[in-house]
Parts: sequence; structure tokens; C-alpha cells
Amino acid sequence: MSARRAQELETRSWKLDTEGSILEVQHWRSDSGIQHSVSNVNQALQQAIARLDTVTSTPRLEAEVLLGYVLHVSRTALLTHPEYALTSNQISDYQNLIRSRASGYPLPYLTGYSEFYGLTFDVTPEVLIPRPETETLVDLALARQPATVVDVGTGSGCIAVSLAFHLPEATVTAIEISPAALAVAQRNAERHGVTGRVRLMVGDVLNPRPSQVDLIVSNPPYIPTDKCASLPASVRDFEPRLALDGGAEGLEVIQQLLAQAPAVLRPGGGLLVEIGADQGETVSHLARTLFPQATVRVHPDLAGRDRVLEVRT
Repeated sequence: MSARRAQELETRSWKLDTEGSILEVQHWRSDSGIQHSVSNVNQALQQAIARLDTVTSTPRLEAEVLLGYVLHVSRTALLTHPEYALTSNQISDYQNLIRSRASGYPLPYLTGYSEFYGLTFDVTPEVLIPRPETETLVDLALARQPATVVDVGTGSGCIAVSLAFHLPEATVTAIEISPAALAVAQRNAERHGVTGRVRLMVGDVLNPRPSQVDLIVSNPPYIPTDKCASLPASVRDFEPRLALDGGAEGLEVIQQLLAQAPAVLRPGGGLLVEIGADQGETVSHLARTLFPQATVRVHPDLAGRDRVLEVRT
């Protein structure tokens, strides 16, 4: 089915639903206590955009995403039919979501999904929300074309599943200390049809030790403990501390990983680790100490900041 045909069917279905409903007007009470009537898509969006303006740099986009989520339609359908009436239940559900987002609660946790490397991933408060900068690590991993991979601290599984999806001959072992996070990774492996090639393990860094592999990848916690309090509220208050706090200098897990990696890497294997923007020099020194014969370099993300440590043995 073409994209245009799918959009026509979606619009037709929504039109039948909304034209068959009774137009209901509700009042949206702002933080100032002023009430505003809300009855259709356009009015709901305008009220939501105003309320989200102080918590996000993309209030219109997020307002549209959340309303599309409530109505089970695309953003295109919303913009094409701003006059469509909303039921009282739809307005109430939408207002609750906007209220939560306005409090700082992350958008992906409200919708239950996040986009990463061209794929859609389930996310819950048990896992870190995938970031665009982590795609740099995936780019580098795919360029190596490994047959076997270990992903340390897999979280949502976004790295492990992306690699398995784009490397159809590869097998990936995904290790995670949190069973709740590993359950999310399992759902994402199932979503993208790679459960046969992604092995999920509860573990701490590389313990228990997996079989030797061509490549180790990881997005470990690397925020120094004393800097966690200064993170944006949406991160600090809602994302799992376990996936953020890297100890006193932010290097606790990275040091463990570098120390344990030689026993897991095959000859000629490699290591790719996401790091903080100010950690390049320090982690390079650590890597050269533990891998004296290896090639060590730090790759920048698209913003030009240090982002991925690479070790080639």
C-alpha cells in the first residue's frame, strides 16, 4: 500500500469516528487559573503549545506527537484536519499527558517509544532514553562488519538490536545488570525480529564472561556522581540513575570494562565505548595502559565533541 493511500484510509477512518461523535467543549485551566475552551484539534494544540513552551525547545512538535498518540493518528492527519472535534475523553487524556510533560516528564516515557538509528524502540523509566549521539557508536561498529559482538549495559537494547538488524549475519550478546531493563531489550529484539541472534544476559560489565568476540560496544554510565544533580531535570528526576552515574570521576564502569575486555576480545578485535565530552584524554590514557600494542583514538559526534573511544587490537 502506498503512503498516500495509507494516509487516505487513516483520514477516512478518523473522519467517520469524529463526525459520528457529539461535539463536546471542555475547559483547559492554565497555570494562571484562566479557563480556555477546547473542542477541536487546533484549539487543543494551541493550548498545549503554550503550556509546553517553557519545558522544551520544540513545543509544537511535542504537542502534535502527544495528540497524535492520544488519537492514534499521524501528525500529518492532525495538521490536515485541525477542525476535527475531540471527545471529552480524548481531551482529558491529552490534558493529562500535557500536564505530565509540562512537569518535566520525558516525552518518550509518555508515548512509550523512541526512535534510534531508523528504528522504533520501546522505552520505559527502567531504561535510558536513546540519544542521537549514540548513533556515532553504531556507525563505527557497522563499519567494522563484526560477526560477533558484546553490548555491555544494553539498556533498551537500542545498540544491540540496531547492530543485529543491520548486520544480518552477526550474533550479539547483550549484557545488562537490571532485569527490568533487560525485559525491555527483549521486547525490542522481538519487535525487530532479531531474537534468534541477540542473546540477553543479566550481568555486571563482562561478568559472567561471554565467549570471545570480534567487537565489544558499550554506552556505560559516565556522568561523575557530583554532576548528576546538575543534569536537566527531565534526566535527573526521571531517567534511571544506574544508567547515568559513573562514580566519582565518571570512569568507574569504563575502567572495569577496559580491564576485563582483553580476555573477551579475539585477536584483531576492537572496543567502542561512548564517553563524556571531556573524558577523551583520560580514557585514551587508560586504554593505552591496558592495550599497549593497540591503536587508540577518540571519535567526535556530529556536534564535534569527543564521544566514542575506539581501541583496535
